[in-house]
Amino acid sequence: MNPLPVITAGPRDEEHVMATIVLAFGNDPPARWMFPQPQQYLANFPLFARAFGGAALSQRTAYCIDMFAGVALWLPPDAEPDEAALTALLERAVSANKLPHVFTILEKLGKYHPAEPHWYLPMTGVDPARQRNGYGSRLLAHALQRIDQDHLPAYLESTNPANIPLYQKHGFELMDTVSVSDAPPMFPMLRQAR
Repeated sequence: MNPLPVITAGPRDEEHVMATIVLAFGNDPPARWMFPQPQQYLANFPLFARAFGGAALSQRTAYCIDMFAGVALWLPPDAEPDEAALTALLERAVSANKLPHVFTILEKLGKYHPAEPHWYLPMTGVDPARQRNGYGSRLLAHALQRIDQDHLPAYLESTNPANIPLYQKHGFELMDTVSVSDAPPMFPMLRQAR
């Protein structure tokens, strides 16, 4: 049986892509630490995802599999998260006692981003009802094939320690563990250019 194809998602697919991301991150430790109440999460996390990785849709570097059961938002070297929108959202939606810690985490993680041109994976996820089908691995392999053609490094931050082995299987190396106060740890990971 042929594996399901990975296809490119564009701006018209934003609603489907973001729905999958919101479902996939519903139990994500840092996301739920920032937005602990269900209503708060559902109201703000879609905006966070758009600011953080939405540029992949306009860049045509957002990938999906099996009718959006899994998605990956990759930012090529010339694209970045929307920092102004991200900052405004965090200042408005994160509780005042957590906000300084959020900015400290972002500052610490920023030190691990490669200085040279690289691909960045701000968000990837699979609908929890469709996990354990190899979708995350297929999405990674698809993007990394293109990245390897460019001979560039790839960088990501794993927000869940359970996902680290998947990324390691695809050549990412754990750089450090970033933890601040009572926030869940995050794990910057780099895959060298090939």
